[in-house]
Amino acid sequence: MTVEPSALYLFGAFRLDRSERQLVREGAVVPLASKAMDVLLILVGNAGQVIERGELIKRVWPDSDGADGSLAVTVSALRKTLGNRPDGGPYIETLPRQGYRFAAAVTAPLEGAMNQSPAIAALAQMPGLQSEEHEITNGTRVDRGVEAIEPLGVSGDRASVRDLESKSKASIPRSEIRLLHRLGANKKLVVIAGVVLAAMGVAYAIIIWRQGEGRPSVRRLAILPFRNLKPDDQTEFLGSSLADATTIRLRSFSSLIVRPSSYVEKYRGVDVDPKKVADELDVDTLMTGTFLKEGNTLRVTVQLIDVNKGEIISKFPFETKYEKLVTVQDQVAHNIIERLQLNLSPDEADQLRRQTTEDPRAYEYFLRGIDMYSRSEFLATVPLLEKAVELDPNFAIAWAHLGRAYTACASFNLRGRDFQLKAQAAYEQALALNPDMIEATVFMANLLTDSNRVEQAVPMLRKLLQSNANIAEARWELSYAYRFAGMLNESIGESERARAIDPNVKRTSSAPNAYLYIGQYEKFLSSLPKEDGAAFIVFYRGMANYYMKRFEQAAAEFDRAYDMDPQLYTRIGKALSYAIKNQRDVALEVLRDVEREIEQKGVGDSEAIYKVAQAYAVLGEKGSALRVLRRSIETGFFCYVYFKSDPLLEALRSEPECNSLLEIARNRHESFRRAFF
Repeated sequence: MTVEPSALYLFGAFRLDRSERQLVREGAVVPLASKAMDVLLILVGNAGQVIERGELIKRVWPDSDGADGSLAVTVSALRKTLGNRPDGGPYIETLPRQGYRFAAAVTAPLEGAMNQSPAIAALAQMPGLQSEEHEITNGTRVDRGVEAIEPLGVSGDRASVRDLESKSKASIPRSEIRLLHRLGANKKLVVIAGVVLAAMGVAYAIIIWRQGEGRPSVRRLAILPFRNLKPDDQTEFLGSSLADATTIRLRSFSSLIVRPSSYVEKYRGVDVDPKKVADELDVDTLMTGTFLKEGNTLRVTVQLIDVNKGEIISKFPFETKYEKLVTVQDQVAHNIIERLQLNLSPDEADQLRRQTTEDPRAYEYFLRGIDMYSRSEFLATVPLLEKAVELDPNFAIAWAHLGRAYTACASFNLRGRDFQLKAQAAYEQALALNPDMIEATVFMANLLTDSNRVEQAVPMLRKLLQSNANIAEARWELSYAYRFAGMLNESIGESERARAIDPNVKRTSSAPNAYLYIGQYEKFLSSLPKEDGAAFIVFYRGMANYYMKRFEQAAAEFDRAYDMDPQLYTRIGKALSYAIKNQRDVALEVLRDVEREIEQKGVGDSEAIYKVAQAYAVLGEKGSALRVLRRSIETGFFCYVYFKSDPLLEALRSEPECNSLLEIARNRHESFRRAFF
């Protein structure tokens, strides 16, 4: 297929210069990667024609195997850069099973107008200008600045031009305004030129407005666990882990909100009603999949469903050798990008390429590890992910999830300070390999908050949200950090923003405690999942009932949470249950065991430590309560607004030491507020 030889193309608000390999929008150069420029030149040069995928790959990646995914990512990045046509449609259309087509009208002006917009080219052809502006009509750029031009014969003419320049410079390239300074003393031509330029400015404004108006809304996608067509204990882990790995790959895109894998775990191995699932997860698009391993061959089929339209967007079957398991997430991710016509920025395209490994064994250990984590088997997760990064030390996403496993073990399995240090090292390694990784940033911020460094966590999260405001988990972690610092209204604000993006955010592993801490107990209860879910959530349901003096109901919740998972929080709840039942000695024994483990292992969850102090205070153990309260504040939980009104600390308020501890919390709280608000 032959590309038209024209050196310059005009479309929409863009000028594409083949000889300079330069894309210009409204006088500003638009940066493009080399391969993206190659693809754009081919498509624009053949505007209106379908260019087959194979043809594009052959011409742009002639020596590369498996460039199909690179083409999809490149086209997606181009769509992001170009935006939409003035009529609202994409510049680059995908034709399923065929290829791509450049859909906008393209003009190739005469060489004489090469460096001008159409409006300025028309001005250069106006009667009386041809001879005087010969260098313009021959396509030569005017390089002299405004200051070098002789004053016009009539002072009012120059003032008019300057006034027009001032009014137009926001939308008209400066090089084109210079033409007006060269129009001489011809007032009539100045007026005509002004009208043309004003019209051009209006046209630019309309284009920009229409591009914004026509831009598609953000897609909300849930990737359900794949179904094993031939159940086998050796391959069963692939069901959720392949879906999870694909979810991880797609989480960084601003044009897509992907529900975390923890939300979809309950759909593992069950038949689903797409409409019902979509309603439960608050999404408009579902991806379902099946897989079958026969010998050394893995056959996978995925389908994308537009739930609102009730139609299948695409059905994508493929197969690969089992030792090439790592290619599955690539093929699935690129299929989603193409079928949903996602517009990836260059940075997002780069992120997509960096979140993987070429080592098949490392990848399998990674999949097994994230599958185990999804089952809350944190201690069993660690050796699997450790093996993954041992096999491939550059596997950044595996380092991030290893850090998350260490963090969970430190908090929930009371593995303490040593595991927190391991988690920090893992996050730092992940961020060294990929500084822009969302998961590593969010996980690291959580660790910093938990380990008395909330002032470091907040800037990390705010910076991340500046580049992508739709990361619900980042907003939730920011809410968590604000809560530790006693900024309770701000914490509620961020948690509400997080749930506006994703109503299910953190519903299985965290709670918006700021509601509890300002005394809005019913609202706090209504914010929790109705089903039991995680033991952690059941514990907090018990805490809300305890504050509302519904003690019998609180004890039942505490007991149920402990039976589900006897970890740090639920053991504190069990002690409160014993206190409700007037079994004070047993309650104190439980609390002392918990405190002993905290001391020995250096557990850093200062919010949980505060709850030990509350339980001691309820039981009348003032000395123990003050000792643990000091530890909580000194290790990073300085929620002063909560402390000064918490009814569970009432027994301590007459103690001088309590007042001095609250003053420590108040000072740090005020310092934080001045620094960040």
